[in-house]
Amino acid sequence: MEAYATALLYAIPFFMVLLGVEILYGYLVKNQKHNVLDSVSSISSGLTNIIKDSLGIGVILVTYPYLLEALALTEIENTWLVWVMAFIAIDFAGYWNHRLSHKVNFFWNQHVIHHSSEEFNLACALRQSISNLLGYFPLLLIPAALLGIPNEVIAVLAPAHLFAQFWYHTQHIGKLGFLEYIIVTPSQHRVHHAINPEYIDKNLGQILCVWDRLFGTFQEELAAVPPQYGILKPARTWNPLYINFQHIWRLLLDAWRTNNLWDKIRIWFMPTGWRPNDVINRYPIRIIEDVYGFERYKTATSKRFNAYLIFQLLTTTALLLFMFYNYGNLSFGELLMYGGLIFLGIYGYTSLMDRTAYAIWVEVLRGVLGVTIILFTGDWFGMNNYIVWGSLMVLVYFILTIMGGFYFTFSKDLYPEASLTI
Repeated sequence: MEAYATALLYAIPFFMVLLGVEILYGYLVKNQKHNVLDSVSSISSGLTNIIKDSLGIGVILVTYPYLLEALALTEIENTWLVWVMAFIAIDFAGYWNHRLSHKVNFFWNQHVIHHSSEEFNLACALRQSISNLLGYFPLLLIPAALLGIPNEVIAVLAPAHLFAQFWYHTQHIGKLGFLEYIIVTPSQHRVHHAINPEYIDKNLGQILCVWDRLFGTFQEELAAVPPQYGILKPARTWNPLYINFQHIWRLLLDAWRTNNLWDKIRIWFMPTGWRPNDVINRYPIRIIEDVYGFERYKTATSKRFNAYLIFQLLTTTALLLFMFYNYGNLSFGELLMYGGLIFLGIYGYTSLMDRTAYAIWVEVLRGVLGVTIILFTGDWFGMNNYIVWGSLMVLVYFILTIMGGFYFTFSKDLYPEASLTI
């Protein structure tokens, strides 16, 4: 986990720089694809995901090293060919994992947050799940294990394969000629994120588009059908923790409410969106029918509130980077406490974005806990060893959080029609 934390220490700033470039480009060409609340929500979702992954929270059904030991039919020398084979195996497994996530009710819950943004930009790429608590991906790597592809090769390529899926979440790059027949491009992935009937559940490939063409899930972006983004059952919240578990909560309710015992069992494994007949009419769920005319989610904001949210996001990111930098010096208990406070902070300011009545108390609780830790320990998880007055700066941040929570809860300068564009 420490190696993963170190990788994130470099990956996060890199992604943030690319985000900044996309935002600046949109501003310069007067075709901005970001708005503050949506992008803050998206990036915050990414932060929750990497905290969860870096702490190793979840249950792995089976590990790849175990499959390798149990199933390998041969040993392959570590040459360039092994790396090519491993890449193809990972991409093939990724396609089927992605397809399962789109086709099976239970698995959709771990992927829905990635599609929940009603915008499409590089920030959207960071909407990653914290609800994928059951790790089964190594099972899809059985072909690699049978071929004897070393675990070390998979361990290096898997995160690189994931990071390589970031760049094509943009509307600023058009079709790429002959590359459209080889790799997944921004045009193809715009189709994948669209809710137009023509585009639903298409282009499930991750790096190579050959799998979509081979298995009948490829769809070209059509000039006459501009992609519309989001999910057919809109999230209607900026809070990534809610978005992560909305779908499974609906499944639990339907399983509880149906009178049919078989439906209580099979609802988890049925196609995405399937519901028991006896609950559909009694408990209707709003589904978008007009993909061009539905009302996008927005809440009251202002330029001052937008600036506050950007401040919260940047500070949260900085605190998280310090956690990764100091990862090896912290106990697991300290890491859990640190990660928990980051989670609480994201829950707090995104609840404030939703204008929920209890958001202020979450912000106050978070601020009080942070101040208490610093006053009792005289430090912020060892920050004073690296930055003079480091813990004092964090103390001031928590105080500002409490003040900001009160101000923006009762402020009169927030209004629904405020410009959200960055």
